[in-house]
Amino acid sequence: MSEKLKITESSCQDDFDQNSLTADEALERILAAISPLEETETVPIRRGLDRILAEDIYSRINVPNCINSAMDGYAVRGEDIPSDGIRQLLVIGTVFAGSPLTESIGPGACARIMTGGVLPAGTDTVVIQEHVERRDDHILIDNRTHKGDNVREAGEDVRMGEQILSRGARLTPAAIGLMASLGTAEVLVTRRPKVAFFSTGDELRSIGEELHDGQVYDSNRYTLYGMLQRLGIETIDMGVVRDDRAEVEQAFQDAAASADVVITSGGVSVGEADYVKETLARLGTINFWKIAIKPGRPLAFGMINNSYFFGLPGNPVSVMVTFYQFVQPALYRLMGSNFIEPVSTHAICLSSLGKRPGRVEYQRGIMSRDENGRLVVRKTGAQGSGILSSMSQANCFIILPMENTGGEAGMEVEIQPFHGLI
Repeated sequence: MSEKLKITESSCQDDFDQNSLTADEALERILAAISPLEETETVPIRRGLDRILAEDIYSRINVPNCINSAMDGYAVRGEDIPSDGIRQLLVIGTVFAGSPLTESIGPGACARIMTGGVLPAGTDTVVIQEHVERRDDHILIDNRTHKGDNVREAGEDVRMGEQILSRGARLTPAAIGLMASLGTAEVLVTRRPKVAFFSTGDELRSIGEELHDGQVYDSNRYTLYGMLQRLGIETIDMGVVRDDRAEVEQAFQDAAASADVVITSGGVSVGEADYVKETLARLGTINFWKIAIKPGRPLAFGMINNSYFFGLPGNPVSVMVTFYQFVQPALYRLMGSNFIEPVSTHAICLSSLGKRPGRVEYQRGIMSRDENGRLVVRKTGAQGSGILSSMSQANCFIILPMENTGGEAGMEVEIQPFHGLI
């Protein structure tokens, strides 16, 4: 008579584990546990690029600061525009941007004006040069132009006292340009978070070391470094820590003493030599350590002293998936950013997708436009959590909900473009 094994733990191959949080529950717990940094610093606006604004910004001036021309043409009085027929006007001067005309324009007169030029006193309209016939020092105009056309009012872009940027905004090139247009030289931003990270595993070797059978180069620290750099994080790379209880504990102590956040890769599964979870339980607190996603189920989140802790899986793709879905939103929250979750959209899938219910899956895809302009996506091929090339080839995640069972090519799927993440 055959006997069945007594299974006490769910494995990463199981598609349902009642002890796993859903992705939404996990992110909700993470964001609820994190308090934004209070420390700020003042930097020149150029150095503020991609930093998180720590104050609301109000305009001290009108932009533009005076009524000016939106086009090249002729500044005229609205009353001089004929209701029908043609009218002749005398050109008494030229207005360049930054060089106002001191003379006032009276009835029957006008001034040549360039884009951005201040409207001379007496005028309120610009007739574009394509609607003008020039004859020596006179022009001929018709009724195609209406009073007030082609003019930018003072404060049309930004009014004095108007709030133009909100605390928590990420400073984009446009935001920096906007502040420069107001004459703002410096900006108050949240200080950069410090993140210490290390990999665990006796099989790991650093670049430059010789590989023996069963050993692999540690790629996770390099992908983590790249993802953290994109966020403007101050990083502390602590290298590879061997599967030794004392070494792991010392690494945790050192990391927590110097960083706001500690990130590890590997060591959070159920292996006998996986000491990360054990050490975290002894030195800090564990909020959770399993999520119903694929890849990336074994994800630990907690605290070590005053540092937040993320224990990511060891497989390279799992590291990137869990970082983008959980760690990156947490770091945005830590920086006080208004941005938390990336934008997703939908596309027609050109590949058949295999999936069993029980976990949200983040398959790697390549999105593009077909000949009809539709957004389409195809998977990159093999989707194993150790196949880092699938991330390198991809430009989006294909997100399949927990109860989804895959399907044939032609179905609509949710996708999360990488350009919204990295």
